[in-house]
Amino acid sequence: MDAFGRFAQSALAWAARIGADPSDGDEIRLRKALLVLVSVLILPIALAWGAIYLALGATAGLIAWLYLLISAGALAIYVRTRDARRLLRIELLDIAIAPTVSMAFVGGFVGSGGVGLWGILAPLGALVFDGARAGLRWFAAWVGLFLVSGLAGELLGGGRSVLPAWFESAMVALNVTVGGAVVFMLLLLFVRQREEAVAALRVEQDKAENLLLNILPRSIADKLKANTATIADQFSEASILFADVVDFTRMSGRLQAAEVVDILDHLFTHFDALAERYEVEKIKTIGDCYMVAAGVPTPRADHARVMALMALDMRDAMRSEDAVGGLGLELRIGLNSGPVVAGVIGRKRFLYDLWGDAVNTASRMESHGAPGRIQVTRATYELLRDEFELESRGRISIKGKGDVETWYLVGRRTEVAGIAGG
Repeated sequence: MDAFGRFAQSALAWAARIGADPSDGDEIRLRKALLVLVSVLILPIALAWGAIYLALGATAGLIAWLYLLISAGALAIYVRTRDARRLLRIELLDIAIAPTVSMAFVGGFVGSGGVGLWGILAPLGALVFDGARAGLRWFAAWVGLFLVSGLAGELLGGGRSVLPAWFESAMVALNVTVGGAVVFMLLLLFVRQREEAVAALRVEQDKAENLLLNILPRSIADKLKANTATIADQFSEASILFADVVDFTRMSGRLQAAEVVDILDHLFTHFDALAERYEVEKIKTIGDCYMVAAGVPTPRADHARVMALMALDMRDAMRSEDAVGGLGLELRIGLNSGPVVAGVIGRKRFLYDLWGDAVNTASRMESHGAPGRIQVTRATYELLRDEFELESRGRISIKGKGDVETWYLVGRRTEVAGIAGG
C-alpha cells in the first residue's frame, strides 16, 4: 500500500471513531467517516481564509469564521447525538452559502479570487452522501447562488475588490488548486474505499459460490442463479451407485462422536476425490451411505463404465495401505442403470436429488449385497459385460421387486486376466 493509502486509512479510521455507532454497517460507517473527515479538513482552511481576509481589510473574513463556528458546533452536536443526517444538512448549507455569499462583499467573481468555488463541495457532498437526486438539487441551488452572489459583487463593487491585485490572482490560484485538490483527494479516497468494498464483496461472493458448488453441480447452480423456477430434468440413461459401510451403526456405538465423524469424513473425502477424478456427480450422503451418479446432470454415453471403475476403486481402497484401508472398514456397493428424474428441492438448504425406479433398485442392490462385493443389475450388466468381468449371483428376492437376477462386478477383463496369469 502506498503512503497516501496508509494516510487515508488512518484518517478514515480516526474519523470513523467520531460519533461511531456499533450498529452501523460498513457502507454507513464509510459515509459517516468521510463526512466527518471533510468537515474537519475544512476547519483550518476556513480559519486561515478568514484571518487573511480580515488582515487585508476585507470584513468578509468574518463569514469564514462564522462558517468555522457553525461547522465546529455541528460536529460537537454530532459527537453527542450521532445524528449524521443533521450533520450532513448543516455542513452542506454551511459550505454552500459561506464562501459563495462572500463573493458579494469582495468584488464578485474575480475580485474575490473565485472563493465561491468552494461551494461546489455542497453538491458533491450531497451526491456522495445522499444520492444522485439530492446531488442534482444541491448543484442547481449552488449554481444559482454562485451566479447571484458573483453578479452582486460585480455590481456593488464596480468590479473592484478591497483586496490587493496580487492577492486576487494568488487567491484564484489557491482556490482552484487547493479546492480542487481537496475535492479530488476526497473523491479518490471514496473511490478507493468503494473498490476495496467491491473487492471484499467479490471475495464473499466467490466463497458463497464455492459453497453452492459444494452442494449443487455447476450447471444446476448456474440455472438456479439465473432462474428461481423449479429445476427438474428427465434423463433416459444414467447409472447410480450406493455404497454403505458394513456394520457401521454397531461400530459407531462404541466410538466417541468425534471419532465417528472423523472416520466418515476421511472415507467420504476419499470418495469425493474419486468422484472428481471420474467426473461423476456426488448426490448425497445418508449417514454412512454414499450416493453418486454418472450421466446427470450432463448426459454421457459411458455412464455405466465410469461408475464401474469408481466402484472398483472404492472397493480396492478399503484394502489399500495408502488410501483408507487403515480404517478397517468394509463396503457393500450396489449399482444400477436406467432412466431417472433429477432436480433441486428445498429453498433454505438446496439438495440436488434423483428419483425413479432405477434409483430405488440401485439402493436395493447395495442393501441386498455382500460385504466387499459390488452387486449390479441386468441393465448394468448388459452395459459392462464387454469390458468387465462379472460373476453371476443368480436370482435374489428384492423387496418390492420380487426375484431379480444380479451379478457381482469383479474387475476389468484385462486386470482379471493378468491376476489369473500371475
